[in-house]
Amino acid sequence: MILIVDSGSTKCDWIAIDKDGNRLLEKIRTKGLNPAILSQKKLTKIIKKNSALKGIRKNVSHVFFYGAGCGTEKPRLLLQGVLQAFFYNTKVEVKEDTYAAVYATIKTNNEAAVVCILGTGSNCSYYDGKILHQRVKSLGYTIMDDASGNYFGRQLIRDYYYNQMPKDIKVAFADRYNVEDDFIKYNLYKQPNPNAYLASFAEFMFLNKDSEYATNLIKKGIRLFAKNMILQFKEELKTVPVHFAGSIAFFSQDEIKEVAQELGFTVGNFKRRPIEGLVSYHVSNL
Repeated sequence: MILIVDSGSTKCDWIAIDKDGNRLLEKIRTKGLNPAILSQKKLTKIIKKNSALKGIRKNVSHVFFYGAGCGTEKPRLLLQGVLQAFFYNTKVEVKEDTYAAVYATIKTNNEAAVVCILGTGSNCSYYDGKILHQRVKSLGYTIMDDASGNYFGRQLIRDYYYNQMPKDIKVAFADRYNVEDDFIKYNLYKQPNPNAYLASFAEFMFLNKDSEYATNLIKKGIRLFAKNMILQFKEELKTVPVHFAGSIAFFSQDEIKEVAQELGFTVGNFKRRPIEGLVSYHVSNL
């Protein structure tokens, strides 16, 4: 049994297949396993809490894990150790989530592209057909992650408190969420995964995309991300497309295409959830 895993900071999808690519179980979902944010104890607890994973761990021969927070060696090795301890007698490979986005969006193994992730967090890399290249090291959600779910959540809360929202949008926002200041501060500063908490507000933009406020907010974030991240690869953009993975990207396709036309890059494929593309990739490479 082979497990293919795609994890963000919010949620983690597990798919079990055999060597012929046949699905063996329904998709398993756990909380996100981001080793840059969560401790070894917390990571272990999330995995052990899932009864479906407990039931199959003796039968797993390979784990291919792609996740947020796995782009640097220390957190990657931390998570690899947690997975190796749980899935004993198993070969475990852990790669950063950008590889999942690459394998899910390219059509051939040696295809070159700039690949972006816009989900709870955000990232951008150039894939030359074999290796990922990054020109900006991410410093996490507090000062980077432009156009991500947590970025937009932060902007929405700021606009609400700074009275920058139109009145009808502000009323709708307060009706949908608990905007009491102590509640927000408790979730931001006392609870785990504040990035995922912020990202939970991003849905509001897409529920109100018929408003000028929401579309302008989305385009502002996309434009910022494109200028800071995508345009780091100006030379590569002359010959390759830009693919996008993640829910924020999927629901912002129109705005992304507008910004791409403004800034002069070519938009390629969109994948809301990379896990399906990952299965196809690994089946073809077993």
